[in-house]
Amino acid sequence: MKKQRSMIIASFVLIFLASGFSEVYAHSMFNSAEEFVGGYRVQVATAPEFPQIDEPSQFMVRVTEGFEFEEVDRFTMGIRVFYNDQQIDAIPPTSIEGSHWDFDYIWRNSGNHIVKIDLYDMSEEGVLTYTFNMGTQSPFGVIFIAAITVGALTMTGVFIYIYIPKFLKKSKL
Repeated sequence: MKKQRSMIIASFVLIFLASGFSEVYAHSMFNSAEEFVGGYRVQVATAPEFPQIDEPSQFMVRVTEGFEFEEVDRFTMGIRVFYNDQQIDAIPPTSIEGSHWDFDYIWRNSGNHIVKIDLYDMSEEGVLTYTFNMGTQSPFGVIFIAAITVGALTMTGVFIYIYIPKFLKKSKL
């Protein structure tokens, strides 16, 4: 019986170690979105997922083309940021080589922002405008993360309370 328990524990350890060496894929971030307009898909995200007010964060944009989502070679893009229906910031049209544009941005207001991204010279229709909701850190964000953490820890505690005694009782027989 001790040999079986040792084998189970050893296999769990091997599984956790082996998973650390495999490829890792990013999850969809909370503060990310994508929109498909005029044959082009624009994806946006921020890092950290919940930017802090008056601290630098990374603003990430990716542009792909068609339904196969092939990355474009270059694009020209401008960004307008709105808060409470008033434009508070603008990044003039910038020519980008490649399909990714990552730049530092400092958010000044707490809460939800409307970000309008204008994609220039990509379509006969003229300027393509993509609209996204982006949020910054607020007390609600901290409460949300804390609630998820407490829930996960409580669920783990319940499982341990229910299954570990049964497992130990079986191993003593």
